[in-house]
Amino acid sequence: MTDWPDLAGELVRLQVDVIVAGGGLPAIRSVKDATSTIPILMTGTSDPVASGLAVSLARPGGNVTGPTMGGYQLIGKRLELLKETFPKVSRVAVFLSATSPGITLSLNEFQTSAHALGLQIQSLEVRGSDDLDRVFQAAVQGGAHALTVDTNPVFTSNRKQILEFAAKGRWPAMYPWRAYVEDGGLMSYDAKLSDLYRRVATYVSKILKGAKPSELPIEEPTKFELAINLKAANQIGLAIPQRVLLKADRVIK
Repeated sequence: MTDWPDLAGELVRLQVDVIVAGGGLPAIRSVKDATSTIPILMTGTSDPVASGLAVSLARPGGNVTGPTMGGYQLIGKRLELLKETFPKVSRVAVFLSATSPGITLSLNEFQTSAHALGLQIQSLEVRGSDDLDRVFQAAVQGGAHALTVDTNPVFTSNRKQILEFAAKGRWPAMYPWRAYVEDGGLMSYDAKLSDLYRRVATYVSKILKGAKPSELPIEEPTKFELAINLKAANQIGLAIPQRVLLKADRVIK
């Protein structure tokens, strides 16, 4: 596990001009706790206002700004695409990080979106990699027909195990990052990362020229990517409708 507070403290001691913080909310919080003066550009959080990192999107009010990865509304879009691709799915297992500060917001969005789509969700909390076998078994016993995971790093770092579980059970699965699909997962929908990192570079340039992070609006993504792994679909006997394939920005064959 990455020791974010130690890394943040080291950067502060080096008196750097700007800190670009990836690694999700835990990393950004650690840097924010370590300094209130060095500008911090976030690259991996969904809702900085709800998470307490900023006062508002238009005027952050502190030393944290930058582009977001997309708010909790992407949860609904992922469920919508999953339902459109596999109309017979009615119950979805949702893996949530028990230690995430945003777990309540995520769960509320999953429940609201699922209800609108006529889906039931089975929420399963994970504290670490040791919990995965337990939640896999719980998902099967709970009668879920499909799988999705939240954006927390605990899932990204253990995605191989999650992908193996989904493939073994022949489960339709929707993931929050394209990295899952590139590693053999079925589908993902997320903000376009290359666009996000270009926007981070623009923020860095503005700050080095004298702009204050408190006055630089937090930008939400405008470009998104649907990725589909046809090879993974074929291996577990799932058919992807042509209308969904036509929406995909990346198809792995």
